[in-house]
Parts: sequence; structure tokens; C-alpha cells
Amino acid sequence: MPSNLHPTAEMRNIHYLQRYVKNFAESVQQFQVLSTLPQSDARLTRVPEKLYVLDSSFNPPTRAHLRICTSALLNDQPTVTPKRLLLLLATQNADKAPKPASFAQRLAMMEIFAHELLHTVSPGLDKGEVVVDVGVTKNARFIDKLEALENWWNYTIKDLDGKRRPVEQVHLTGFDTLIRLLDIKYYPPEHSLKPLDGLFAKHRLRVTKRTDDVWGGREAQEEYLNTLSEGEREYEGGKREWADRIELVDGRKEGEEIISSTKVREATKAKDQRALDKLVTNGVAKWIMDEKLYLE
Repeated sequence: MPSNLHPTAEMRNIHYLQRYVKNFAESVQQFQVLSTLPQSDARLTRVPEKLYVLDSSFNPPTRAHLRICTSALLNDQPTVTPKRLLLLLATQNADKAPKPASFAQRLAMMEIFAHELLHTVSPGLDKGEVVVDVGVTKNARFIDKLEALENWWNYTIKDLDGKRRPVEQVHLTGFDTLIRLLDIKYYPPEHSLKPLDGLFAKHRLRVTKRTDDVWGGREAQEEYLNTLSEGEREYEGGKREWADRIELVDGRKEGEEIISSTKVREATKAKDQRALDKLVTNGVAKWIMDEKLYLE
């Protein structure tokens, strides 16, 4: 059984995390878990049959991430426990260089965020019924990350016949990620959606709507999913039944603060603590200010 659990003190040590990121980059492993919280409940007495996955750049973790995670843990099949959540950082991404915050800084903020997330959801769940992992992967493509998680021992369970199988993964994404996932340009050379068969055969997506000028309103986003369920994507390899494995959920309510990494950086540069506190959790805000991040 893999064991890569690091105590909180190490997860707040930037020099240690820098060495860790370097060593991971030089290793043959495609995925690792750095820490599991709460540490006293690192190994649940019952293995969760679902793994919630939030895959993001975490540059930095924001209250939007908190809302997505909290909603999933408390509202998605609320009677099913225990629950496990993975905060996943890709250390190789062709589209995004590791700036302005380094991977080490992001991992430190993710661990702080994990503590605050547990504090937020704990009133709604029994003690020990949820754990949060902080992990890294070298894979940039969604389907490659999926396979790496399926092969991680702690994310498998034993069937009645004694064989191990991957737990169901519930990927927590935004509507923009769904658009990219179902875009055939990301699947050369055939440019077909057929590589997603494995995803939707075993796993689910919980997609937060993004109602703004770029992605349209709620009706437009629901209509996009309807094109899949009505067979309009079959010519690209998309299957009608995939729509049953995709759940659209409401995100920001009308009039609520728009949260973005850009706004975090603007608030930090302006040294606007009040604005920053609305965008990120208290611990993350303190880390950003103490480490003087996002000032350039």
C-alpha cells in the first residue's frame, strides 16, 4: 500500500516542498498523495466507494473552490458515507507555467485550504466520515489523470470475489472544463470522443454552472448538455447515455461576488485585506500576505 503522508509542519516548509516537487518530477511515478487530513483518521475504518476529485491550478485556492467542494461533500448523495476528496495539482501543464506562485507555494496553500474545508463541512458530517488528500500528478490530460487514480491502491476496493477495482470517481469541474473535455480537438489523431468511454462507464462529473457572458446563462448550459443526451454528438463519438453521468449544479447565486485568481492578485497588490478575505479563506489569505505572493 503506498504511503506518502507528510505532516503539517513539512507541508508548510517551502524548501521541503521545493525538494519534493523536484524529486517527484525526476521519479517514474505519475501520481502521489502528499498528505491526508485529518491525520488521525488517515485510514478510514470503511473504504469510501466514491472519490471526489477537484483538479485545479490552485493559484491560489479560493472560496469558489470551497463552495464546489462543500456542495459535493454535503449534497451529493448525502446519506452515503464515508467520503474522500482529492485536491489534485498537475505539475506538468503545457498551457500554464508555474507562475506567479510556484508549485511548492500552491501545495502549501492547498494543505491550509484542506484544513479549512474540513472545518467547514464537519458540522454536517460525522467525525471521521470525510478525509481530504492533497496530491500531485505529472499528467496534463484528463483521461491520463483518470487512469493514474484508478491504479492508486488507496483508491481501490475489494469486490466479493477478492479482486480489487477502482472506486467511482466524481470529478468536480466548472462548465468551462466540460466544454474542453467534450472538444474533439484534444483527442488527436482521430479527433473523436471515443477515448472518454472509460470515464463515463465508471465515473461521473459534477459540473458547476458558470453563468456569465462567456459561457451563457443556465438555460444555454443545460441546452449544451441536451445536445449530448439527444444524440447530436454521436457523429463525434459522443454517446447519449453519457449525459446521465453528468450533473449540472448551480454555482454563484445572482448578485454574489465573482471570484477569480485575477481578483485575488489585484486585491493582494492593492493590499486590500477586506477584498482578499471575500475571495479566499482566512488561512490562505494569511499565507498569501505573509509570503508576499502575487505582488508582481
